[in-house]
Amino acid sequence: MASTWYPVTTPEELDAHFADSGASPTILFNHDPFCPISAYANRQMKQIAADVYMIDVAHANHLAQQLAQRTGVKHESPQVIIMVKGQAVWSKSHRAITQEAVDQAFQQAQDRGTAE
Repeated sequence: MASTWYPVTTPEELDAHFADSGASPTILFNHDPFCPISAYANRQMKQIAADVYMIDVAHANHLAQQLAQRTGVKHESPQVIIMVKGQAVWSKSHRAITQEAVDQAFQQAQDRGTAE
């Protein structure tokens, strides 16, 4: 299954991300297109099979800050946050973002979601 990327550019789209995480786990990626470490993380994220919501922090930093406030997860960039039912259940930043780590955490979040 190929992933679909959803740009998050408005507060309403961020709200939709939170709402979607109620039905099944979701992945949000804070990405800075001008950062070499973020470019590495972006390449890793392109390899995962799950859908990804992406905030371009260079152009919508206010949304990344809203995300941090709503989840309680300190903003970093690059950063991946996996959400279940509106709650952050996993996050990694910088070089800790790997395809394997995200795939494993997403699978665990899916398992957790079906167990509840």
